[in-house]
Amino acid sequence: MRAMFAVVRTGGKQYRVAAGDKIVVEKIDGDAGSSVTLGDVLLAGEGSEMKSVAGLTVAAEIVAQAKAEKVIVFKKRRRHNYRRRNGHRQNHTILKIVSVG
Repeated sequence: MRAMFAVVRTGGKQYRVAAGDKIVVEKIDGDAGSSVTLGDVLLAGEGSEMKSVAGLTVAAEIVAQAKAEKVIVFKKRRRHNYRRRNGHRQNHTILKIVSVG
């Protein structure tokens, strides 16, 4: 028997998760060690057979609140002496999936 998996939506993105997985998602409020539930389950299954998603939730634990690598936004207009350099670091949350179901 294969492990139960689910496809959850959080932060506008979709993730395929199973118990024990670690995923990096858009920032979710909470401290490291606290637990969160992901209620927006789109699909669930075990192996190749699909399960009903009615009332299904995914329990996760926050491992850490972190920041992504810096992205440099550089704008330039040729022959107009116009240059703008801007940096951005996106906040994200590292989750460990505790259970599906």
